Amino acid sequence: MIFAAVSAAMYYPQHFIQIGDFKLSKLIIPLMQIIMFGMGTTLSLKDFGRVMQMPKGVIVGVVAQYSIMPFMGWALTKIFTFPPEIAAGIILIGSCPSGLASNVMSYLARANVALSVTLTALATLMAPLMTPMLMQLLAGQYVAIDFWGMVVDITKIIIVPVGAGLVFNHFLHGKFKILDSIMPVISMLGIGLIIVVITSAGRDSLLVVGPLLILACFIHNAAGYTLGYWASRALRMPERDCRTVALEVGLQNAGLGSGLALAMGKLSTVGLAPAIFSPIMNSTGSTLALWWRARSKEEKPE
Repeated sequence: MIFAAVSAAMYYPQHFIQIGDFKLSKLIIPLMQIIMFGMGTTLSLKDFGRVMQMPKGVIVGVVAQYSIMPFMGWALTKIFTFPPEIAAGIILIGSCPSGLASNVMSYLARANVALSVTLTALATLMAPLMTPMLMQLLAGQYVAIDFWGMVVDITKIIIVPVGAGLVFNHFLHGKFKILDSIMPVISMLGIGLIIVVITSAGRDSLLVVGPLLILACFIHNAAGYTLGYWASRALRMPERDCRTVALEVGLQNAGLGSGLALAMGKLSTVGLAPAIFSPIMNSTGSTLALWWRARSKEEKPE
């Protein structure tokens, strides 16, 4: 669905930029807030309490999340000669926390879903500090970074909606069962619309750097899985936890990257890497997860 929509956006960008006087880019942040609220409704305080139950997995996962992907993104900007704002977008997607996709992929891969949910929740809570700090450190050479402005934007885009979802889940759990069925659909459609709007806005830049940017995003994504997995193996973590960390590191919250690019006023340039990274990571992540799932049927339980 996403690939078809992106193709349409590349051929007919005028239909996805604005309707009448309304610019569709204005929908990106509200859609992200709805998606993050949905994420919050799937969490509970128990997810944060698991930190004490599996400290090694949590520490390794969080450190890997905020080291491997940001610095790998920075390294790719040195290998590929992208325009400054495109390069900043690669670092931006690497500096974002993991998203809901990692939890789904961990389930499919027969990995440690409880660890995955905890890592996603913690990485998300740390994002208002870690993402601006990493962007200032690694991407400041490419674009001007407003540290405190980014802190406020991330808080507005993910922390407030996730917090509202947590409160909703705590006090109203099970009373609005329709949310369980419609939120995944809304999230899928929301991410699809965000990608299409960004693709339309950045079409001209994509025609110039598209193939190289796709390659860079693929390498970035694959490096996250590989380095996350083998770093965990080197630290003698269980196989299920190694798979979990690999997926947490390789799968990023591309929607947050898009929202931050919009807040920076650079949706058509800084926002391109997050837009391309999203369909790539979902394709590779589901393939990897299903391969691991098939392997787990052949292996003896640990």
